[in-house]
Amino acid sequence: MTTAWPTNPSHREPVEVPAEPVEVPADRQLPVLNTRGTGATGATGRANWHRRTSAIPLVYLASLVVIAFVHQFMPSWYWLAIHLLLLGAVTNAILIWSAHFTAAVLRVPAPTSRRAEGLRLALLNVGIVGVLTGGGTDRPWVGVAGAAVVFAAITAHLTWLTRRLRASLPARFSITVRYYLAAATVLLVGIPVGAWMLVVDDDSRPRLLLFHAHINVLGWVTLTILGTLLTLWPTVLRTRMADDAVRAAGTALPLALTGLALLGTGLLAWWRPVAVGGLALVAIAAVIVLRPAVTVARGKPPASFAAWSIAIAGGWLLVALAVDLGTLLTAPGPAEVASSFGDVLVPLLVGFAAQVLVGALAYLLPVALGGGPARVRERTAMLDRHWPQRVAMGNAALAVFVLPTPPYVRITTSMLVVVALLQFLIPAVRVLLTSRR
Repeated sequence: MTTAWPTNPSHREPVEVPAEPVEVPADRQLPVLNTRGTGATGATGRANWHRRTSAIPLVYLASLVVIAFVHQFMPSWYWLAIHLLLLGAVTNAILIWSAHFTAAVLRVPAPTSRRAEGLRLALLNVGIVGVLTGGGTDRPWVGVAGAAVVFAAITAHLTWLTRRLRASLPARFSITVRYYLAAATVLLVGIPVGAWMLVVDDDSRPRLLLFHAHINVLGWVTLTILGTLLTLWPTVLRTRMADDAVRAAGTALPLALTGLALLGTGLLAWWRPVAVGGLALVAIAAVIVLRPAVTVARGKPPASFAAWSIAIAGGWLLVALAVDLGTLLTAPGPAEVASSFGDVLVPLLVGFAAQVLVGALAYLLPVALGGGPARVRERTAMLDRHWPQRVAMGNAALAVFVLPTPPYVRITTSMLVVVALLQFLIPAVRVLLTSRR
C-alpha cells in the first residue's frame, strides 16, 4: 500500500476522501489511508496484517462483555474491566494504528516486513496478560512482572517512533507523531506507579491511584487520540482540514504536557492548586484541538456511525474534565477524590476512549482490509447498520448511568451500553471473517 500526499493540503477546495479504494489525485487526499495494493496478495500484505491485528482489540472488548454478565462472581471485576479496556483494547489499537499513521504522515515507504512490529505487539500482550493475572488473582508480583514487560514494549514502540521521525523529511503533519512520542513517554512514567500500587497499600495509595489514572488516561490515551484526530477527523467526514488545525495542534501539545506535569506533581504531593492548574491546562489544550474539528463539522456534519461516535466522544471528554475539575476543587483530600473518581472514569473511559475506539475502527477497518470499492461499501454498510439507534441508545443510557439514579436503573442502562457494544462487535467480527475469503 502506498500513501498519496497532498502537494497543497491547505487549498481552498473541498477534499472528498472516499470510503472505498479508488484512484485519488495526490493533491486531493489527506494522509490517512490509501488502500491501493492492500489486497491479500498485495506486496506488503497490509490487508492481511490489519485483519490479524484488528482482532486483538476486539477480543479484549468481547472480554468486557463477558465480565458484564459474570461480574458478580469476580471480586476484582471493576479493576479488570478498566484494564481490559485501556491496557488491552485501547493500548493495542494505539500501537497498531499509530504505527500506520506515523508511516502515512511522515511519507515513509511501507515496511517490507512486519516482524519487528509483530514482536512489539506480542511482547505487549504477554505483559498485559501478566498484569491482568496479577491484579485479578491477587498475585502482585506476577502483575509487576507483566508491567515490566508492557514497559519494555512501549519503550520499543517509542524508540521506533523516534527513529522514524528523525529519519523522515520535514512533513506538514509530523505534529501527529510528536503527540505519539509525548503520549508514549507519559505512559512510561505512569506504568511504574501502577506496578507499585500492586504491592503497596498504605496512606499514599489514593495519591498514587489518582496519579496513575490521570497520567495514563489523559496522557497516553487522550494525547494519542487528539494527535490522530488532526487528519482522521476530516477524512471520516470526507472534507478538507480546517485551515488552523495544524497550528492549533502545535499550540496545544506543550500546554497539555505542562498541564500533565503540574497535575502529576500536584496529585502526588497533594498540592491542590497545582493539580487544579495542571488539569485546567489539559482541558484548555483539548479545547484548542477540538475547536477546528467543530469548525469542520459545521461545514460537513457527521453522517455515519464512525463520525457520530467520534464527535460525541469529544463531548464526553469535556464533560469528564469538567467533573474532574469540580471534584478536585471541592473534595477535602486525596482519599475523597479517589473514592469519587468513578464519576470521572465512566464518561472518560466509556464515553470518550471506548467510543473513539469503536468509531475509528468502524471507519478504518473496511478501508484497510481492501478488496475493491464494492467490498469496502459492503463492510461499511455492515458496521453502520442501525447506527442512529446504536449511537442514541448507548449515549442516552450512559448519560442516565452517570446521574444519581437507583441501582436498578443503573443496571438497566449499563446493559443497554453493553448491547450497543455488541451491535458493533458482531458485525466487526463478521467483517474480519468475511475478509478472509
